[in-house]
Amino acid sequence: MHETGTRVDVAIVGSGFAGLGAAVRLGEEGRDYLVLEKGHTLGGTWRDNTYPGCACDVQSHLYSFSFAPNPEWTRTFARQPEIRAYLEHVADRFGLRDRIRFGAEVTAAHWAGRHWDLRLADGSRVHARAVVWGTGALHEPSVPDIPGLDEFAGTAFHSAQWRADHDLTGRRVAVIGTGASAIQFVPAIQPQVASLTLFQRTAPWVLPKPDRPVSAVARRLYRAVPAVQRLQRALIYARNELLVSGFLKPRRMALIERFARAYLHRTFAGRPDLEAKVTPDFTIGCKRILMSNDYYPALKRPNVDVVTEKIVRVTPNAVVTADGAEHEVDTIIFGTGFRVGAGLGKSVPITGRDGVRLADQGAVEGFLGTTIAGFPNLFVLTGPNTGLGHSSMIFMIESQLDYVTAALRLLDEHGAVALDTRQDRQDAYNAALQRRFEGSVWTAGGCASWYLDDDGRNRTLWPGYTFDFRRRTRKVRPADHELLA
Repeated sequence: MHETGTRVDVAIVGSGFAGLGAAVRLGEEGRDYLVLEKGHTLGGTWRDNTYPGCACDVQSHLYSFSFAPNPEWTRTFARQPEIRAYLEHVADRFGLRDRIRFGAEVTAAHWAGRHWDLRLADGSRVHARAVVWGTGALHEPSVPDIPGLDEFAGTAFHSAQWRADHDLTGRRVAVIGTGASAIQFVPAIQPQVASLTLFQRTAPWVLPKPDRPVSAVARRLYRAVPAVQRLQRALIYARNELLVSGFLKPRRMALIERFARAYLHRTFAGRPDLEAKVTPDFTIGCKRILMSNDYYPALKRPNVDVVTEKIVRVTPNAVVTADGAEHEVDTIIFGTGFRVGAGLGKSVPITGRDGVRLADQGAVEGFLGTTIAGFPNLFVLTGPNTGLGHSSMIFMIESQLDYVTAALRLLDEHGAVALDTRQDRQDAYNAALQRRFEGSVWTAGGCASWYLDDDGRNRTLWPGYTFDFRRRTRKVRPADHELLA
């Protein structure tokens, strides 16, 4: 059988932190790789999310590659343009651009017995021995199915697809959702809009954000003595890990919750009606803990109204709630997050051994969040149960890359075609993971979060310390896998 298309040892899908990190590591190993990026520029999440106020909620020194420290961060929590520029710098520093094919949207992936057959939107194909799937778990915007939305006469968009061409000055804006993105763009747009109606389904826990400029003196020091920045990174990492014991034993979150309540009460002094609306009814940490210094103050402004009634429909010029109120607006902005794991076999069909489709597997489970039984040589970065609520996903990505490179070396050593995870080892691994969630804040904290799937199982987060994940991904145990000749 003659097959046409590009042949490569490893195909990497996506050019965000995961894809670029994989490219650097595979390049260091001397491997032949190609990055397939559906966009026309690199950056992933930090290219797509350009909404006002967009920033990271993990400290800059930790939210970067360990092999590419950035002494030029200007704030303790970097903002989107600076993170995007950092990724561009990484691509240039490590000479990755010649290995990135832009406008290359993968529309299907099929295991053809000895290699992966990737089909692209332009009709071309790429054949790769292994695939590193680096599109991320928070990739596809989630827009709720609200009756009448398609008849709305105004402008509606998701925060991840921000309409920079739509001037919000003097607009009557509805914001639906109060997650991590909304608490950043709400205070950014509040001063310019005529009115802002915030539709809140669940009040989030919000802590003050210890964000400040990094002085020029500090930046010079980091450039001159890189060890100082490495020490700063290590201290931040250690401090963040202290939160893990609270996630696993919710009663230990009491001190943090008291601090959050005090901040909330202090901010809304004299506004008991508003304080009641924005006070969460679950244990802190059950949902993602948010950080902001200007979100709560923005809600107190006279042009802002917080609505907790359920939305029942949208009319051409209003959002209607269950109490019958019609909230007239001309713009709707969704801060409703993403379809978790939508890139894993749902939006892009992925077919493994024996014609098994990943989308037909039900809830997607993995092994160390990196491999999936029945899908040889498919390595998923930020896969099932690798998410964090306290630290940097870059740390997890680098840990997974240790595993990916070790797996490829194992194939070379044994002269094998592929590595496929054993189903029984994967099942045992996931059963142990779910046991670790029992009694944790995510299952016993009294909330329903996007961390949980339809069966109430947490297939999103890593239930423990990140250094434990790093330890477990340092080596590949052959007994956990089947080597295919």
